[in-house]
Amino acid sequence: MKNKVQLITYVDRLGCKTLKDLKLLMRNQLKDLFGGVHILPFYYPIDGEDAGFDPINHQKVDPRLGDWYDLKSLSQDVDVMADLIVNHVSAQSEQFQDYLQKGSHSEFASMFLSFDTVFPNGATEAEILAIYRPRPSLPFTKFKLADGSNKLIWTTFTSNQIDIDVKSKTGEQYLAGILDIFQKAGITMIRLDAAGYAIKKPGTSCFMIEETFEFIDELSEKARSRGIEILVEIHSYYKTQIEIAKRTDYVYDFALPVLVLDTLFNKNTRSLKKWLEVSPRNAITVLDTHDGIGIVDVGSENGKAGLIEDSILNNIVDQIHENSNGNSRKATGEAASNLDLYQVNCTYFDALGRDDQAYLIARAIQFFVPGIPQVYFVGLFAGENDMELLAKTNVGRDINRHYYTIQEIDQQIERPLIKHLFELIRFRNDHPAFYGEFSLKESVDHILHIRWENGSEIAELIIDLKIMRLRILYSDGGEIHELKF
Repeated sequence: MKNKVQLITYVDRLGCKTLKDLKLLMRNQLKDLFGGVHILPFYYPIDGEDAGFDPINHQKVDPRLGDWYDLKSLSQDVDVMADLIVNHVSAQSEQFQDYLQKGSHSEFASMFLSFDTVFPNGATEAEILAIYRPRPSLPFTKFKLADGSNKLIWTTFTSNQIDIDVKSKTGEQYLAGILDIFQKAGITMIRLDAAGYAIKKPGTSCFMIEETFEFIDELSEKARSRGIEILVEIHSYYKTQIEIAKRTDYVYDFALPVLVLDTLFNKNTRSLKKWLEVSPRNAITVLDTHDGIGIVDVGSENGKAGLIEDSILNNIVDQIHENSNGNSRKATGEAASNLDLYQVNCTYFDALGRDDQAYLIARAIQFFVPGIPQVYFVGLFAGENDMELLAKTNVGRDINRHYYTIQEIDQQIERPLIKHLFELIRFRNDHPAFYGEFSLKESVDHILHIRWENGSEIAELIIDLKIMRLRILYSDGGEIHELKF
């Protein structure tokens, strides 16, 4: 992956109808902004219950967007990352439908996890309660087979997302087949979606257990043998992220979004500085994604202290709700059908109360901390909560999944804030200091001072939170200049 800012987007929500349109957009309105693009699920169909994360056919590009040749063409302009959805397939998939018809006689019978394959001798109440669940419901759904029998199928997320037995021969073949197609299409990096839930073992939480790490190691080797790097997506306790980072190519810095909010809300850099002393350097940094703002990534776990005290974290969540005029409450938890226990659904711009200066400071922090920055398409335009889409779908995450038109994009890029953001992106991409050494300069709690140094080249970020002042100093031709906004 290039050490340049990356874009993460859906094809059909960024003013595009097809992959060909996306290629044109990257060459025109978004020219020279991104070293790579993470295209969110483009598999058939893109409009399932979970916006493509419930693929009926993971090896088929949704025909409405194009085909694998179009993706290959795009990959010749910019690095492409794709999702490998390792944990589940759609209940409407050919494989699962075959299983429902033929039961144990189906060639895909071993591909799916049922209650009795994990708990052949039954499970105690304690074993069931020990299972880590991302949503407030049991991870099982009852399905009726063609012969009239019932089967309790493992469904970690929704009843339409059928968990795969990734250790079975058919499960391994399924994932290997996707990797082969990715390789042919020029995809150079994949994100392992929901990999933390992939291994189920009785008597454990079935989330990020030792066998999960082993599975990620094995799958990573298979990908690397095809010239593909791995990004592991896990929302979890911060020390777990540090351990994951030691065993893979890249991890997300999911702690950063809330730590930046803490910094700006409380005018205090202590928690952020504490994290930057230990945070993985092989990170993809984000402020926003197609999911919500993660809370579990900075909180405490089983009595172990988090990066932010729980009381302060609760206040940050309340501040997000206040800044968004309560709209984030309508998209979070029981208020929306897509229930999430570990995140707040809200655009980052609204979380900051639509404050242009605070937003620019937040992006400057993201671009200066260690890691490769990734910018979500809604965040690229400092987007506001889409309450109309939320009302239409009642899916909490849709509040931050706006469908932009080309006309909207053309209007957005004329905003002063977006012009400044584009300038900041290009600076992060082009200045040689970011290929050198990171250091965090000692400063009082209301000052953040970050320095990058590469030989004689330097780039410095200095933020004074008391007056919300942002300064960027950099070398050019042996002289020190300031990036003015």
